[in-house]
Amino acid sequence: RVEPSLDHIDLSRSDPLEAPWPDLIITVGRRPSAVALWVREQSGGRSKIVLIGKTSGPLDRFDLVVASGESTFPPLPNIIDVALPLMSVDAEAAAAEAKVWAPRFAELPRPLIAMLIGGATGHFLFDRDVADRLVKVAEDTMAETGGTVYVTTSRRTPKDTVEALEKSLPPGARLFAWKPEATGNPYRGLLALADGFVVTGDSISMMVEVVLAAKPLAIFPVPVTLLGALDQWRRVAIRKLYARSGHGAIDQLRTPVARLIYRTGLAAPARDFHAFHQLLIERGWAVPVGQGFCPPRRPPPDDLARVVSSVKALLSPL
Repeated sequence: RVEPSLDHIDLSRSDPLEAPWPDLIITVGRRPSAVALWVREQSGGRSKIVLIGKTSGPLDRFDLVVASGESTFPPLPNIIDVALPLMSVDAEAAAAEAKVWAPRFAELPRPLIAMLIGGATGHFLFDRDVADRLVKVAEDTMAETGGTVYVTTSRRTPKDTVEALEKSLPPGARLFAWKPEATGNPYRGLLALADGFVVTGDSISMMVEVVLAAKPLAIFPVPVTLLGALDQWRRVAIRKLYARSGHGAIDQLRTPVARLIYRTGLAAPARDFHAFHQLLIERGWAVPVGQGFCPPRRPPPDDLARVVSSVKALLSPL
């Protein structure tokens, strides 16, 4: 439970948690949030806490909560909505990777299309059908573009999927199969140099990195389990309930009702991957796989500046 506590912390392996207590704590996740609440308790309530993303427990315990587009949070006054998770691209590191990989990619027919493969997580299902569809996308992409598909798997990619890709990818396609001991991972080089991307819809971080790199993105839909399909109805209902109110009378009534329902515990915040995919498509940052590769219509908003401004406002009375 997210309560002010250090019971779950190995204090012998931690930095000292002692006064003087901080003015500001920025935290993420369930267990660090419990520590943040404990620190604020020791400070006599003086320390302000900014939570990035979703955690268990009442959100109004935190002074500011940053909710990105995949999260569905109730309409509380301490919530700040941002489109994308607060990630960034290290320009210097990207330039260095580009130098390393440019000679290796030079021999490959263009356009160079990167396929970034995630894996089973939560209710997402990676089975043989998914592997076959990934192979089909690779075949169609190479046939339509005359270029090269470069596939990279990740830590979560099931072994069966990797084996199917190794066996069935079309001639001319390249594959990097992730292993803990593997070297020469082309992921960063592809982010810098590829002409387009296909990313499996289970990985928000990979999709966001492509958007931030201002590259064409096609989202590959990953099926869900039966339980996941049923749970999606719950996520859709929560998103509708917690939608930010407009100016109509019904919309304005929904805000106090949504807050009341949230505080009863009947509608916990949720992550909705399908809604996030739709957000990327509606904003012009992505297309569904099979609809070509279009450059992003607009750059992402500078949400980080808004968050920084809100954090400074928390501290201004101090």
